[in-house]
Amino acid sequence: MPFAVYALGLAVFTQGTSEFMLSGLLSGISDDLHVSIPAAALLTSAFAVGIVIGAPLMALLGRNWPRRRSLLFFLCVFAAVHVLGAVTSSYGLLLATRVVGALANAGFWAVALVTAVALAGPGARARATSVVVGGVTVACVAGVPAGAWLGGQWGWRAAFWAVALVSLPAIAVIAATIPAGRPPATLPGTRAELRSLAGRGLQLTLLTSALVQGATFCAFSYLEPIATHVTGFGSAWVPALLALFGVGSFIGVTVCGRIIDSRPDALTAAGLVSLAAGWALFAWTAVSPVAVVALVLVQGMLAFGTGTALISQVFRLADGAPTLSGSFATAAFNVGGALGPWIGGRAIDAGFGFRSPLWVSALLMILALGTAGAARACRPAPAPAPGPALRPGPGRAPEHGP
Repeated sequence: MPFAVYALGLAVFTQGTSEFMLSGLLSGISDDLHVSIPAAALLTSAFAVGIVIGAPLMALLGRNWPRRRSLLFFLCVFAAVHVLGAVTSSYGLLLATRVVGALANAGFWAVALVTAVALAGPGARARATSVVVGGVTVACVAGVPAGAWLGGQWGWRAAFWAVALVSLPAIAVIAATIPAGRPPATLPGTRAELRSLAGRGLQLTLLTSALVQGATFCAFSYLEPIATHVTGFGSAWVPALLALFGVGSFIGVTVCGRIIDSRPDALTAAGLVSLAAGWALFAWTAVSPVAVVALVLVQGMLAFGTGTALISQVFRLADGAPTLSGSFATAAFNVGGALGPWIGGRAIDAGFGFRSPLWVSALLMILALGTAGAARACRPAPAPAPGPALRPGPGRAPEHGP
């Protein structure tokens, strides 16, 4: 695997830390900027919405740029808005920096996925994708807890400074390792790429990816109340459970990246079925501490491993959209990440209890199985392999056509 692919993973780690770290900084931001907790939480929602909208728009903006220039531009903007966010005393300006940072993050993700796949070659698409997505899982394990710790020690602004500083080595390594060449001259036009992305099978695969991520983040977002109110863990256990989920996620993307290119359809189907069963089992056994610990690890592995496989499948189906395929995969990933927690929250507000997000996750996975099956049915059947030519044997005259 080219070293440049790992540099992209480092940058994604930084951006993933920024996306999720606010969950541990809300009280500090609320007190410092004199806004409510829900207003502070809006900073996270604004980031998610910015990624969904920004992924295709930013991919179009940098479509004709050299990939190294695009990656450096987006990453420098991302670092700069975190510096601005760290020094501002205005909530409105901080909200604006989150939106701009999300747009830059979306643009970087879209170009990074395409670049990683191109650098790795057709035989290692899933492995390259797993390295980039692995940056998010490492952020869940190390970056988010570190941001929360910095916020507790030196205030929420320290976490923003840290994100900006960690971006600097990623900028330097990308500048040194990503090829500087221009996009291929034979690049299809924008309309041709959009037509390629409009295929029913690809759209259903993107929908499947969104449903899988929706199920993942629906459960992950409410892991704290599930653990403390249903399982009976003390609050001190929650960081360990979150880290365990992140460890499972990292294992999942690493293992999946090494094996998915050999049997992509079979492994993706197995992951979808296992996830559906796993979320239902989690809901059923949520009162058991042993079961919860085991399932947090296993579901993290399955969720991000299957998610990586689906992103890789998008690239296989979208050969005619080399610059926009990554942006649509990024948007689908974040649509699920935004809608899953909202649906889980609605279930809790409706009085179904803290287990209900787990049942919602199981239901979303059942829907994902349906869309994945429909996507598979939309693919053209492979052409039969030509059989060996018949040779005339003893006593048989060769056949001649008319």
